Amino acid sequence: MELSQIIPHIEALIFASDKPLTTIELTEYINTALGFIEDRASHDQVESALEGIKEKYNSEFYSFELKQSGGGWQFLTKPEFHKTVALINGDKFIKRLSSAALETLAIIAYKQPITKSEIESIRGVNCDYAVQKLLEKDLVIISGRNENAVGKPLIYSTSKSFMDYFGINSADELPKINEILMEEMVKATSISDSNNEEEYDEEMVNEETNGEQLPVSEAAETTETVVEIAVEEITETGTSEENQEEPA
Repeated sequence: MELSQIIPHIEALIFASDKPLTTIELTEYINTALGFIEDRASHDQVESALEGIKEKYNSEFYSFELKQSGGGWQFLTKPEFHKTVALINGDKFIKRLSSAALETLAIIAYKQPITKSEIESIRGVNCDYAVQKLLEKDLVIISGRNENAVGKPLIYSTSKSFMDYFGINSADELPKINEILMEEMVKATSISDSNNEEEYDEEMVNEETNGEQLPVSEAAETTETVVEIAVEEITETGTSEENQEEPA
């Protein structure tokens, strides 16, 4: 089957779908819709068509693009049009999570699957309200029970909506904590060295560190600091107006 036959159908399917569509799903839908018995679209052909569509909408002439997010393909408006789209969606896409909810979400994202008691042992406070809010927003799900623990408590994991919202396809694509710690260590070393220089510029240091100083040597040994860094990464990745994207 020619790619020119496949591409319009793929575009129509992705545009009309209210959820991300995988390559396998697209292949099945196309073959069912066209009804071909011998000349069927292959998985490789659909992947090639998707790459062509992606390249097409990467052009500056389009305000949206094709992205693989949330486990499948979907059309998303480009980040630079976020404020424009927000005008017709009100606060739907610009609501922020509370600090408690962000901390809880970061712990679940990096420690999943995890029980509520394990979350509370890391945060040091009760997490009932934060977990409930995350469940209501469909950012986390109950993925089972810990059969080996007393009382068989519920275990929590991030949802497909979480992946969709943050523009990733699996938890493996989350920023690596050890890489973040290494970046912070490089910053700290750079700042320490510059203290001995006559031309040391305090404003430049504040700009490089965003006004924050992390005890990196100690941070690597504490879960709490890892969670703080994870919260910063998740916040910067998914909730800033510059990075957030909307369904086209």
